[in-house]
Amino acid sequence: MSAALAEELHRHEERGSTGVLRVGDGEFHLARGAIASAGCRRTIGLGRLVVESGVATAEDWRRAGAGDPGPLLHRPRLETLALLAVFDAAYLLLASDAAPEFRPAPEHWLAPVCRIAPHALVHEFARRSDPERGPWPAELVANVPVVPAGRVRGNRVVLTAGQAEMLAAADAHRSIAEIAADLGRTTYGCLVDVRALTTAGLIRPPVETRSTGRHLALAPPPSDDAAHHRLSVPDSPNTTVPVLPRRVPTSGGSGATERSGRHAADEEAAAHARLPGHLVGAAPYEPERWQQVDREILIRLRAALEELA
Repeated sequence: MSAALAEELHRHEERGSTGVLRVGDGEFHLARGAIASAGCRRTIGLGRLVVESGVATAEDWRRAGAGDPGPLLHRPRLETLALLAVFDAAYLLLASDAAPEFRPAPEHWLAPVCRIAPHALVHEFARRSDPERGPWPAELVANVPVVPAGRVRGNRVVLTAGQAEMLAAADAHRSIAEIAADLGRTTYGCLVDVRALTTAGLIRPPVETRSTGRHLALAPPPSDDAAHHRLSVPDSPNTTVPVLPRRVPTSGGSGATERSGRHAADEEAAAHARLPGHLVGAAPYEPERWQQVDREILIRLRAALEELA
């Protein structure tokens, strides 16, 4: 965590400052010491969340940015999405070493519906950065590509819809932030899925190395000797290869809140359910050879399931 940025946020909270605090590739908009909005180039931003979820049109959002939000401020889902966008951007900005720079400015138009105390952001950053939550710290989300594992464990793994989407999108070229932008999801929501997939052995873990300089790399694949006791041998007659489940379980029941589009407001709350503890090994099954599932088919399937829910 950037101690300088955390201290600067606390200082402006005590002063009741109103303006823009720029840091690295993003900024915080302060309104009387509280955070009304935050943006980061490594996240998709509130504008896209609002438009793609159907809360407002692109023209509505343009007018709001110009100072005429109109009825948009009275839509309850705007507040929820605004909170998601702030915590998403703050998680990455608080990990930056860049020096913060404040300048006074008029109060942001979102201030009536979004006011977050700086200490709440700092506390949430610490919670999300806990090593026990899994690999992939914040500084890796835009620097390291997501690479599917060349070899996987023989046990069957149950995936959530978000995890299946991330696994299908992993192409060894795009980072978590780039995949999140393509899918229209929050960067942290995608990070949670990648952490779970890495723990399950479906995504290669990242490592940080030092040589002549600091650089980021992926962990090497396991050696044949190390993998012998936990991985299937492809040409073995008793091979067991994991397959994606034909039905992806989703949370909720008859009383669950209806989801709209691919930007459900419960994405952050659902993050707890996506931790490694819920990746359940199923009973033995007939061996099948895994084949790559077309990403577009998974996306269309997910959309159809959400419409039928």
